[in-house]
Amino acid sequence: MDRIRIVGGNELHGVIPISGAKNAALPLMIASLLTDDTLTLENVPHLADVEQLIRILGNHGVDISVNGRRERQGESYARTVHFTCRNIVDTTAPYELVSKMRASFWVIGPLLAREGKARVSLPGGCAIGTRPVDLFIEGLQALSANIEIDSGYVNATAPAGGLIGARYTFPKVSVGATHVLMMAATLANGTTVLGNAAREPEVVDLANCLNAMGAKITGQGTATITIEGVRSLSGARHRVLPDRIETGTYAMAVAMTGGDVILEDTDMALLDTALEAIRRAGAEITETNSGIRVVRNGAGIKPVDIVTDPFPGFPTDLQAQFMGLMTMAKGTSHITETIFENRFMHVQELARLGAKISLSGQTAKIEGVSRLKGAPVMATDLRASVSLVIAGLAAEGETMVSRVYHLDRGFERLEEKLTRCGAHVERVSD
Repeated sequence: MDRIRIVGGNELHGVIPISGAKNAALPLMIASLLTDDTLTLENVPHLADVEQLIRILGNHGVDISVNGRRERQGESYARTVHFTCRNIVDTTAPYELVSKMRASFWVIGPLLAREGKARVSLPGGCAIGTRPVDLFIEGLQALSANIEIDSGYVNATAPAGGLIGARYTFPKVSVGATHVLMMAATLANGTTVLGNAAREPEVVDLANCLNAMGAKITGQGTATITIEGVRSLSGARHRVLPDRIETGTYAMAVAMTGGDVILEDTDMALLDTALEAIRRAGAEITETNSGIRVVRNGAGIKPVDIVTDPFPGFPTDLQAQFMGLMTMAKGTSHITETIFENRFMHVQELARLGAKISLSGQTAKIEGVSRLKGAPVMATDLRASVSLVIAGLAAEGETMVSRVYHLDRGFERLEEKLTRCGAHVERVSD
């Protein structure tokens, strides 16, 4: 099994190309189930989760081809992928596939909208919390779907004439449920209004793609999204937006080590709140013609308190990375997690490097230390794993991160991108 070996102490200097967003690519890929025409997606990242979803969509009858690789310094960092689903050959998403990736549950919306039925395995819990699917079920029921849960599967059927538009207000903000109901409502009869909807850029990206396919969606990016149902959708060509989580992660890496890096092909507007927190920690962040420049020269890291919140708040997917940065701040900081329970599992691993962190409920108190020391650590989930990389970049000596398959789910060529900027990072195969 692969591990990542890091020898800390090097500043970062150079250019890091930012990949297409995994969290945008997955729902966009699933949207291909809504049409029998070809949906072409540009800037699709090469990640384990993307490859798993390709296998899942193939099970439903989606034909997939890849071309138009974009070369960058001799390596491919993006792909153009064509998705064509002439006929849905299977409306069942089995446990053995859904259990490997929660986002695969989202196929329930397009399958139900296009075929009038879907049988999708419950995804179960995950490392960072239970993340129940009750909002998905309640929302689809609001669109007149009949839903029964039996033997670990959600069995959903639409009325004879198809789903029926309705007003549904989410009791709490859910990005996944917003994706699913928005996709399902595109082919429903009548108008659907989603209240307290997620405002994340990935939701906006999906809505824009669906509109390019012929949907009639307005209000994306606000808390109220309106979808006027249409009879059918066509194909389209759409570019996946830059990965704001990857952008923030590398910005924090520069803030941690010091240096001067251009984050290329990304957009500051995607993560204003996170970038402002990194500025408060002592980094200079400016917009350039090609992306974002992050600089930290000499001065130490300042302590910053943050609270995770739905967009436009501080992203929960950057919480672990920011904690890694705060471990060497000159003072005490606090991080409060409001989105997921059990999302502090990286605390014990950071402590192995010498971090001083204490927990009280959903708040972590981080007392900055003057130095970290490399040690063997273990990744517990996708975002926790990269927080260990950030800490390891500044730690004295060698840090060995195991279970890096978590990293491969969401960070494209991480060790190559960091190495090109002067970090000592390498993948080790046992």
